[in-house]
Amino acid sequence: MRINIKYYFACLGSIIIVSVFLFDLLLMPLYVRHGQGNYMVNVKGKQLEYALDILSSEGHRGLVSDTMFSAAFNPGIVIDQYPSTNMKVKEGRTVRLTIANAERSVMVPDLIGRSERSAELDISQVGLEIDTVYKEYNSDVPAGNVTWQYPKGGDMLSRGMGVHLTISLGVPPNFFQAPNIFGLSKKKAIVEIEKSGFSLGKVYYRQNEDLIPYTVLDQSLKPGTVLEKSATIDLTISVLDMQDIFNNIVD
Repeated sequence: MRINIKYYFACLGSIIIVSVFLFDLLLMPLYVRHGQGNYMVNVKGKQLEYALDILSSEGHRGLVSDTMFSAAFNPGIVIDQYPSTNMKVKEGRTVRLTIANAERSVMVPDLIGRSERSAELDISQVGLEIDTVYKEYNSDVPAGNVTWQYPKGGDMLSRGMGVHLTISLGVPPNFFQAPNIFGLSKKKAIVEIEKSGFSLGKVYYRQNEDLIPYTVLDQSLKPGTVLEKSATIDLTISVLDMQDIFNNIVD
């Protein structure tokens, strides 16, 4: 039987055209969809166990890859994921999760009596911050030093939280505080007395071999005494030999 060559090629061409059409219409879309995958499900904001169940139901595997200490989220909450929700992934993808953990607590340093700058450094070194700074006059604490803090030293506080401080402004205006002049030379003692708003009173001499001659052994006003009015401060000065008094009484 003789085959018509033209008829053969016409049939073969028709078969090829139909095959290409079917592949383009049916098989190609399936192949493309398989290659692109589906958009990643969003598990952010969900508890870890629930997020793992969701990922498993989608054919993925959840893995905790990082932990972030934060007071903004409850412990165990998923706060980030990769791949993210705007990405298309194939089934079976491992999804890396970042979960929140309770904020670490640190011990609050004892700052009472420290200078304001020193307190700032100590607070910063343990991971805390200064929240509020109050200032008040305080005759018992030198100006610029901490008189009060909250929380108190030794308490536990979450990292990043703030500490409240009160800083001394020193002696209130129009008040006078007696300086500590023990061990100073007579000349320096007089300078400190006048700088504090007081004046020199009587000067006494006492034999003493433990201190350098002509240094202050005692003062009539106890150091730190606060008065509303200025006053005189009497001094007791050391000498090695009482005979020297007559030679130095003028000084």
